Amino acid sequence: MKVFIIEDELPASNRLAKLLQQHSNSIVVVQKADSIEAAVRYFNTMPDIDLVFMDIQLADGLSFAIFEQAAVKAPVIFTTAFDQYTLKAFKVNSIDYLLKPIDEKELETALEKYYNLYQKPAHNFPDKILKMMQEMNLVKYKERLLIKRGQQLSYLKTTDTAYCYADGKLCYAVDFTGSKYLLENNMTQLEEQLEPVKFYRINRQLLVNIEAVKKVHTWLGGRLKVDIVPSANVETVVSRERVNGFKEWLGR
Repeated sequence: MKVFIIEDELPASNRLAKLLQQHSNSIVVVQKADSIEAAVRYFNTMPDIDLVFMDIQLADGLSFAIFEQAAVKAPVIFTTAFDQYTLKAFKVNSIDYLLKPIDEKELETALEKYYNLYQKPAHNFPDKILKMMQEMNLVKYKERLLIKRGQQLSYLKTTDTAYCYADGKLCYAVDFTGSKYLLENNMTQLEEQLEPVKFYRINRQLLVNIEAVKKVHTWLGGRLKVDIVPSANVETVVSRERVNGFKEWLGR
């Protein structure tokens, strides 16, 4: 079995490779990558992989961006020190989600899921995985955003939110009237908590509501420029690595 490890912490990468070798001599780690860029480059040139172990938080962003830039056909077992990405992980090729430090028994269970799913007939599809996939349609996203006004707390309905943007370490929401609100959340949290059919993060600073998109123009370097209402004081150019995902989102 050919395995690809995507992990930006060398000790964690080496330990995982060792655990896999101890589990079975048939497992061969054919490649390692420590960034989104390196992983995308490998998938686009040598995609013949049986299983991928993928850390979620890499030095250059969340590894979910890899799926927007490359065709990841192999099943994925995510590894992370945090559990807030579980639901998003199972929306891509994920068959399991392991918290660091990886427990040897949990790793063996994850590998058994792989064997059951990909090396046995389809009727052996585990009931637990099937149930989890069915429940993905029941995911609840935020309907209100918590906002701060001085020493007071209030909320803004997500349906009234045109876009959210980051300004340094602070994060703001802007409604369709142009009013601005300071949020408790950061951009990564918002990207996870807002309904992906309605909201899309076009770059590191800006996450927009589909209702706020007025026009989209082609831009330099194959990128896209988005006109939003009300207008924003931050960059509205779609990052190159997010262009394909944005087009797919726009055409849903």
